Amino acid sequence: MVAKWIETLTGSLEQKKQYRQDKARIDDLPEPYGSSAKAMHRYLTYSGGITDGDTLITMFTDLADLWERAATDKTPLRDIVGDDPVEFAEAFAQAYIGKQWIDKERARLTKSIEEAEREERK
Repeated sequence: MVAKWIETLTGSLEQKKQYRQDKARIDDLPEPYGSSAKAMHRYLTYSGGITDGDTLITMFTDLADLWERAATDKTPLRDIVGDDPVEFAEAFAQAYIGKQWIDKERARLTKSIEEAEREERK
């Protein structure tokens, strides 16, 4: 019962555990994969805008999988991210459709314009 109360305040403990495991996997990567994966992780954390915990955990697990596989196969970095790492990171994030913080504001903007339009017609 206490765990349920704590999770209500802090979020899923299982998600936090999985996040820490995935972060440790990224931290353990050999160079240059480790620094590249950490940079992408940081970028996705700040720019991804994903607020759904399950979606976020899935994305970071897949990110760790991607970079572990690349390190194992010794795949050249540019073969992974291409010419534009930002474009790659944003395309990667778009693959994880989930609720984003901006969704609420998009809905609010649309509703406001529709209401203003109705008022205009009166």
